[in-house]
Amino acid sequence: MIAFFAIWFLAVGVRLVHLQVSQHEELKAAAVGQRRDPLERKPLRGTIVDRDDRPLAVSIRVRALVSDPTKIPDIDGVAKRLAPIIGVKRAELVSIMTKGKEAGRRFVYLARKLDDETFERASEVIKELYKSGENAPAAGSLVWQDEQRRTYPGRTLAAHVIGFSNSDDKGQAGIEQSQNGVLSGTNETGWVSRDRYGRVFQSESHQKRPPRDIVLTISTSIQHKTEVALEKGAKAAGAKSAMAIVMDPRTGEILSLANYPTFDLNDYAKAKPERWMNLAVQSVYAPGSVFKLVTYGSAVEEKIVDPRANIDLNPGVITVGGHTFKDSGRYGVVSVATAMAKSSNVGAIKTGLKLGRERYYDWVRKFGFGEKTNIELPGELGGQLRRPDKWSGSSLGSMSIGYEIGVTALQMTSAFAAIANDGVRVQPHIIKEYREPDGSKFAPARKADESVVSPETAAAIRKMLREVVLTGTGRQAQLNGYTSAGKTGTAWKYNPKTRRVEGSKYISSFIGFAPAENPAVVIAVVMDEGAGGGGAVSAPVFRDIAEQILPELNVVPDGTVRDEGPVEEIIPEIPPDASPDSIGPMGDEPAPAQERRTEANRNTDSPRNGSGKKRLVAAMPSRDPLEEDSTLSIRQMAGELI
Repeated sequence: MIAFFAIWFLAVGVRLVHLQVSQHEELKAAAVGQRRDPLERKPLRGTIVDRDDRPLAVSIRVRALVSDPTKIPDIDGVAKRLAPIIGVKRAELVSIMTKGKEAGRRFVYLARKLDDETFERASEVIKELYKSGENAPAAGSLVWQDEQRRTYPGRTLAAHVIGFSNSDDKGQAGIEQSQNGVLSGTNETGWVSRDRYGRVFQSESHQKRPPRDIVLTISTSIQHKTEVALEKGAKAAGAKSAMAIVMDPRTGEILSLANYPTFDLNDYAKAKPERWMNLAVQSVYAPGSVFKLVTYGSAVEEKIVDPRANIDLNPGVITVGGHTFKDSGRYGVVSVATAMAKSSNVGAIKTGLKLGRERYYDWVRKFGFGEKTNIELPGELGGQLRRPDKWSGSSLGSMSIGYEIGVTALQMTSAFAAIANDGVRVQPHIIKEYREPDGSKFAPARKADESVVSPETAAAIRKMLREVVLTGTGRQAQLNGYTSAGKTGTAWKYNPKTRRVEGSKYISSFIGFAPAENPAVVIAVVMDEGAGGGGAVSAPVFRDIAEQILPELNVVPDGTVRDEGPVEEIIPEIPPDASPDSIGPMGDEPAPAQERRTEANRNTDSPRNGSGKKRLVAAMPSRDPLEEDSTLSIRQMAGELI
C-alpha cells in the first residue's frame, strides 16, 4: 500500500512539474484568454479650431450598447426594460435582437452614441436583468463599447470648409475628409478584462500615431460676417446659389469661404447631398469680364499696351474668326484704363489679339488657370483650358473676355491676389498648422511663391481696377472709409442640351481688394442665376463684407467717410438684346459678353424720386427666385463649357 501511494504521489508530482514548467506559458495564455478580450479602440478624433483657437469640430466620448442575442432567452423582456432609456422603440429592439439570434450573430448594436447619463441609467437596468431569474440574459450578453460623437458648435458656420464625419467617424466632406488620417490617427490596440456584468476592470493598450488637432486659417468672426452678407445678397438677387471668398493676398490664407445655401453639420443627413458640394472649389464656370484682368495684366507686362495710351473702340463692334462681338455703347477713343473701366469687349479683344494665341495661353497658365491651386480641400477642380491647337478662329477673342475657359472661384481669387500682392502669386491655403498631443505644432508644406508680373505692372493694373470702381461698372463696390478696386463680370450660362447660351441665366461676379494701393484682403463674390449683373448683385456683397471686416483686421481707413445711402450704378453689366440663339454653341462659336442697358436702365439716368436722388430700377428679366429646375447647373457646365 505504501508503495502504491509513493508511486501515485510521484506520478502526480511529475505531472505538476510538467504543467508548471513545461506548459506554463501555454496554460497561462489560455487562462488569461478566458477573461481577456482583444482591444482595438478608436482614439478621440482631433479637434478642428479656427485661427483664434475657437472650436469648430470637437469629439466627445460616448458609448454604444452591444448585445449577443444568442445568449438572451427573453428578448422581449430585455427590450421592454431598455427601450425607454436608450431611446429606441421596443419593437425595433425586438426586431434587431430576433434577427440577430436567428442569424446566429453574436454582435449586434442596440444603440449608439449614448451619453454618460444614459449609460449610467442603462447600466443599472442591465445589472437588474442579469439577476432576473431563470430567463435572465447570460453574463456578457449586454456590454458597452466606447465610441465618440462629433459635434460642430457653429452648426452651419463654415460647413463646406469643415465638412463632417459619419457614424463610423470617417470624414465625408471638407477638412474632415481631406485630413481624415491626420484627425483620426491610428487605433489603440491591446487587451481588456471585464467582470460578469461586462464592465472593464483592467486593460492595456498602445498606439502608433495619435490624432492631431488642426488649426484653420479662417476667422469665425469674418466667416460669420461673410456668410450673413452672402445670404442676404443671394436672397435679394434671387440667386440659385452663391459663393464668397476672403483671402489675405500676402500670405495666401483664406480668412473665410462661404457657400449659399448651406446646411447644418450636426444634422447633415437632412440636407440633399448636392448641398454638401463646395462650389468655390468644386464648380467650374465661365468667368466673363473679370477675366479681363488676365488680358490686360499680360499685355501691360509685355509692354504691348500702356494703361494711359489711347485705344480706338469705334465702331463698338469687332469681328474675330467670322464672329462679331459688341460693346454696350459707343465709347470712341479712350484710354486703355477707361476701356477696362467701361468693361469694353472691343478693347479687351483688341488687346488679346496683340498677344497672340501662344503667348496668351502661356499667360493664362502663368496666372494659375488650367490647374488646381492645391488647397487642402477635397474634390478641387482644375478648371478647363484647351491648348491653342484646339482653339477655333474666334477662341482668342472669346477668351479675352472670359469665355471658352472654365475657372473656379478660388482660381479667380488667386489671380486677383497676385495683382494685389505686387505681382506675386501665393498658394491659397486653409490650414494654418497641425498640433500634436504634446503641444508641438508645425505648418504643412506649400508651394513656393511665384512671380507672375512685375511690381510695376501690378501697380498699374491696381490703378485700372480702381478706376472700375470709381467710374466704371463696379461703382457699387465703393467703400465707406476705404478705397477699393476690382472688376465686375457677367457671363451667360451655356445649356449643353440646346448647345446654346441662355440670355436669362448668367454667372454674376465681382472680385476686388481693399485698400486699393496696399490691399489687406481680396474678396470674391459669385452669384449663380441672380437677377442682375456682377456690378448690380455681387459688388454690393463685396462692399458689405469689406466694410465689416477691414476694421476688424485693424486696417487703417484710407478713403472718404460718406453719408450712408445707396451707391448708384451707372453702367449695369448684363447680357445683350440679341437673341442667344443667333450666337451659336459655346466652344465652337463663342458667345459675346456684351453688356447693354435696357429701358429700365436708361430710366435710372433721368427722373429723380421725391428725395431728389436718382431712382434705381431693376434691369433684369423677371424670373422665379425659387426656381429649382435650372437647365444648367454650375457643375454640369464644367463638362460642356469649352
